[in-house]
Amino acid sequence: MKDKLKRKHYIIISTILLLTEIFITLFVNDSFIRPYGGDILVTMLLCAVVRIVFPDSGKSLPVWVFIFSVFVEAMQYFDIVSLLGLSHIPFFKILIGSVFSWADIICYGVGCAVFVLSEKMMFLMQTGG
Repeated sequence: MKDKLKRKHYIIISTILLLTEIFITLFVNDSFIRPYGGDILVTMLLCAVVRIVFPDSGKSLPVWVFIFSVFVEAMQYFDIVSLLGLSHIPFFKILIGSVFSWADIICYGVGCAVFVLSEKMMFLMQTGG
């Protein structure tokens, strides 16, 4: 029963984060929210989605999401989209990305840290402490 409640909670969080990401993609064209806020939110979204499937996936989940995010960023450094011959398909250029940035890696770390802090705050609220 507890896992079911956790899953519902993370489904709601994931939905909100996904809708926020879509909103940013479609309607925000600035030099701060879209590039940095989007990267922060995407790591939080990944953590929340994994928690839906594995609600008790442990405290190391944000670390693994961060490592995965850095791996994707490294693929951008090596221009993996072009190496795979997919650069003519906009979907893959958006999904994987095409420009390496140290700032993105910092944003991924911030997103994972915010996720950890959010979970701690939710735990404290649930336990009343």
